[in-house]
Amino acid sequence: MRFRPCIDIHNGKVKQIVGSSLKDKKDEAVDNFISSANADYYAGLYRDNNLPGGHIILLNPVSSPYYKEDVMQAQLALSAYPGGMMIGGGMNPENSLHFLRAGASQVIVTSYVFKDGKIDYSCLNKMIQTVGRDQLVLDLSCRRRGDKYMIVTDRWQKFTETSLDIDALEKLSHYCSEFLIHAVDVEGKVSGIEEDLARLLGKWDGIPVTYAGGISSLDDIKKLGVLSSCRLDYTIGSALDLFGGTIPFQKLVRMSAKQNS
Repeated sequence: MRFRPCIDIHNGKVKQIVGSSLKDKKDEAVDNFISSANADYYAGLYRDNNLPGGHIILLNPVSSPYYKEDVMQAQLALSAYPGGMMIGGGMNPENSLHFLRAGASQVIVTSYVFKDGKIDYSCLNKMIQTVGRDQLVLDLSCRRRGDKYMIVTDRWQKFTETSLDIDALEKLSHYCSEFLIHAVDVEGKVSGIEEDLARLLGKWDGIPVTYAGGISSLDDIKKLGVLSSCRLDYTIGSALDLFGGTIPFQKLVRMSAKQNS
């Protein structure tokens, strides 16, 4: 169980947003924090504190006028911490190798491998043929619908017909090296973790899983460990003091090192 840092990029800026507020129309989102620093500042901080395995997320679609600015920020981060961070947001077989060559450790994919609400295994196999299983991370971010967690795509805006459960994790684990899972309903709200999702993910013991969403305190991290039997890594955005929150970054680094040992 370890801390995985993040760099979220929206409209050409490092930001923390409320995940459920993200809209492609007019590139809208409710902002929790907009940084005056570029992405390489955060990547350098993660590098200097020996925090590999974090992720960079491009939150604008490729069609957005801000997408090129997002990519420029991402490239700054990858140059500052080569091999130290993975990247997601619009990844496909045509652009993934560019980001890997620019320094990404892995690429994170969701929307490309879902068609009409279902997993498209031909697209998934094409990604593996392009980058290899070891360099592929699947983002299975989800939102609650009834008593199930449904995987969402297109920057968390579209529900698929695929529920996130043990069978899905087992099946998809053969196609990737890790899972990244945002609890979208609480993402950016600093309101506490999605406890039922943590319990669900804790029942599966396979490839690494990083949980994101709602962590508001160090106590929430401890609760996540209890609910998941310490099987989940975690990321923190809006609650971290680097992004205007109250959790001290250096204290978290020390806590993560102790947990990981």
